[in-house]
Amino acid sequence: MHRVLIAMALAFSLVSQPALAGPKDDDMSANQRFERGKRFAKRGYYTKALEDLNRVRNYHRDDPVSVLAELEIADLYYRKGDHEQAKLAYQDFIRLHPRHDRVHYVTFRLGMSTYKRASKYAGRDQSSTRAALSTWASFGVRFPDSEHREEVEELIQTSRDRLAAKELFVARFYARESAWPAVQGRTSGLVSRYPDSKHVPTALSLLGEAYHAWGMVSEAEGVRDRLAEDFAGSQALGRLERALEGEPGAPEAEAVFVRPYRIPGGGAPSAPQQ
Repeated sequence: MHRVLIAMALAFSLVSQPALAGPKDDDMSANQRFERGKRFAKRGYYTKALEDLNRVRNYHRDDPVSVLAELEIADLYYRKGDHEQAKLAYQDFIRLHPRHDRVHYVTFRLGMSTYKRASKYAGRDQSSTRAALSTWASFGVRFPDSEHREEVEELIQTSRDRLAAKELFVARFYARESAWPAVQGRTSGLVSRYPDSKHVPTALSLLGEAYHAWGMVSEAEGVRDRLAEDFAGSQALGRLERALEGEPGAPEAEAVFVRPYRIPGGGAPSAPQQ
């Protein structure tokens, strides 16, 4: 019985030994370590994946696989949701390899790593949205054959609509305070900068109301005519027509103090962001 137990223990120890099919860790080639890092990343073992990929990048600079390791590191940060580290890694890749055939993909992901940090709420800070737009500027011209071109174009439009919504949000704030010159500035700026935005009809309606409230009757009627021509039957046109039925206002004799615009739920008041 004792011999049987020893034999069973020996058999178990042999079965439990790690497979030796692959090379020892110190004997792995750059390609083998790179592939193992990718497998670790796919399984969610991010720390182990980064160890392998960073070793390939740092100790095999003359091997083409080191460039692939750089890109895999950036993608790993992106997949795990560390968008700030991903942004830095993508920026480094473009700086070091500006003519690489994957620069179009890296530019797409660089913009995404910033875009994903932007708030979807119009009243919040939209600096990340602006940064993403800056990254994707002229993407279609620079990379006309990229498989990401159409997606980037859609994201650009969404970003522009989001920035237009921010301008409209601030304009409505000023309208509630009857600060009509500020309303005129915000809405006319929106229409000028984002003429393709879905928020243009609403902005025009509010611009017409601001003109009317300030006694600028002909300007208000001109905005109404533009709405009737470009957005006939829209709710925005109906709102403006109802506003114009009232008695026009007049400019204030003295400047009216308006408390600074602030982000709802935010900290101290601040001036509207440009």
